[in-house]
Amino acid sequence: MSSDANNHGAILLPIARASISTAIGLALETAEDAPWLQEPGASFVTLTQQGQLRGCIGTLKARRSLLSDVKANAVAAALHDPRFTPLAVTELPDTEIEVSLLSAMQAMRFENEAHALAQLQPGIDGVVFEYQHYRSTFLPQVWEQLPSAKEFMAHLKHKAGLPADFWAAGVRLQRYSVKKWKESERGAS
Repeated sequence: MSSDANNHGAILLPIARASISTAIGLALETAEDAPWLQEPGASFVTLTQQGQLRGCIGTLKARRSLLSDVKANAVAAALHDPRFTPLAVTELPDTEIEVSLLSAMQAMRFENEAHALAQLQPGIDGVVFEYQHYRSTFLPQVWEQLPSAKEFMAHLKHKAGLPADFWAAGVRLQRYSVKKWKESERGAS
């Protein structure tokens, strides 16, 4: 990705909004010609209304161009997040969009849950939890609601469909960081 990544939000946020607008029948075009948009990328698109989650869909590994990934995840967050009804045209003006670009995954090595929790960096680490067919992830932004590592992990296990106190030898954890942009902030963090 280019060294001018701090300004990527000024391009990615309008692309996400235009993709959602087009998908719900409101034609909206925006620039999609920046060369770095063709590089592989993994992203999450999060929609909120008055600070409350309204949809969030993403990709953990770069498997397509960043442009394709952001566009697909924006539409999926608006129309296909199973936790919500599809976004209505009338909701779009009250919906804030956030785009997060994910770093490469880093496998964590740990001896037990306490050792894993001690390694987590609140506010920095996004985490992927895996055990057999159970899997979940939280973006680093979730630390804002769940600031302790123990609480963060308990909710992550619950999201995967396991009890909050579950732990087993086969648990795998990966961490990643994000660069994110939110429409209300129009800057990188």
